[in-house]
Order: sequence, then C-alpha cells, then structure tokens
Amino acid sequence: MKTALSIAGSDSCGGAGIQADIKTMTMHGVYAMTAVTALTAQNTAGITGILEVTPAFLAQQLNAVFEDIFPDAVKIGMVSSGELIRVIADRLRHYQARHIVVDPVMVATSGSRLMKTDAVEALTAAIFPMAELVTPNIPEAEILSDMAILHRHDMLTAAKQIHQKYGCAVYLKGGHRTKDASDLFVADGSYHWLERERIDNPNTHGTGCTLSSAMASNLAKGFSLAEAVKRAKAYVTGALKAQLNLGKGSGPIQHTFDLSSNFA
Repeated sequence: MKTALSIAGSDSCGGAGIQADIKTMTMHGVYAMTAVTALTAQNTAGITGILEVTPAFLAQQLNAVFEDIFPDAVKIGMVSSGELIRVIADRLRHYQARHIVVDPVMVATSGSRLMKTDAVEALTAAIFPMAELVTPNIPEAEILSDMAILHRHDMLTAAKQIHQKYGCAVYLKGGHRTKDASDLFVADGSYHWLERERIDNPNTHGTGCTLSSAMASNLAKGFSLAEAVKRAKAYVTGALKAQLNLGKGSGPIQHTFDLSSNFA
C-alpha cells in the first residue's frame, strides 16, 4: 500500500487541514500519516484560535514518521510560522523526501489569515525549491508574484513568474474567479488550462486541502504529475457536485459519494 504524509494544521470541524487530508488520501487508497503543525478552533465560518506546536515537537513527529514508514509523497498545508517551516525544510532535506506538494495556505476560504508575515518568506526560500508542485489560489498567487490577478492572462503571467522563480510546477486555482472555476497548470515551461464550470455549492471549506492531498495521493501511487493533477481536479469536482450538506438545520444529508473506484 502506498503512503502519504500530511504536514498541516488540525481543523476542529473536520472539513479542512489534517482531517480533510486523511479522508482524501483514504478515498484514494493511500495510507495517510500526519505531522500536526497547529491546532485550530474553526468551522466553516472562520477561525477563532490557533495553537502552534513547538518546533522541537514538530521535528519529533517528522522523525517518527520517516524513520518507520517512509512516505511515498508529502503534502504540506497550513504552517503559520517561519520557525516551523524551517524545521520542515530541514527534516525533508535530511530524509530526502520525494513528491512534495505544497499548498501555501495563507488565507482560509472564510477570509481568516493563517500565516504570519515572516512565514511567507521562509516558505518560498526553504520549501518551494524542493517542491514538485505548489498549489496557490488567486489571492495567494498575487502575494507570491507581487501582482494583481484580474483576468486569465494575469493568471498565466503570475503562474509563469512563480514557476520560473522557484523552479517548481505551479497549479493556480481559479476558484476565486467569478465566471468559472478553471485552473492553470504550469510545468516544464508549458501550460495547460483545466476548464470546469462553476458549481453552485456553498460548502467549499477545505477544497484546497482536498485538492492538494489528492494530488499527493496520486503521485504516491506512481502517476505522472500531469495525470495526478488531472485526476485530483476531477475528484474535487465530483465532490462538489455531490452537494454534501452538513450545516446547522440543513436536515438529513442529501447526497453521498464514493469516487474511490475511479482512482484505483
């Protein structure tokens, strides 16, 4: 059985972070492991508290995983401080980790800020150069490229800048565009649009975490980067179309979905 490690924060409502990663990796038939960077008190409406682990304890978690069950892929999500990021970079370099997917979680879907200012610089300096893929959304790509992204050609310009500057493939998520949910994949000097219609679903909490962990899962299973990206996009689209609704007063769950057979 292939294995994947999620390095991210815990989401108390279960929709994002470590919890979303475990669910996604399990759905893909991959054994999920975790290194928790922080505990968060949050729900789909926002975050009310963040409690970071210590750098020493994060290092202990990473050592425990790599020295026993070496992961076939690594997904990095919410890491709120530069000190923790430098610990992750040191341990991944020490163990020569492979297939690293970075979701640069700077702002939650709800608008809550999740990363300290010093952490952005640490992430790009220490983690991006060893990553196989980074998956920013439009607001995050604006920070990373230092430019406004208003149109499709802006997405392309920003993604190319990030790709050229850090040497990793870029998957720029277009979900913040108002007309569609088309994403852009840039790798090896070429680009490809993944065109999808916008799905009218208010329950989008954790979609970025789910997407990046699906990509890591597919890389762990031996798929090429381009195929891993394509399959992950299809997985998240299917999940959104299922219209799972767990909100307060929503009544019984309207739909369930099982896409695992499509990703064997």
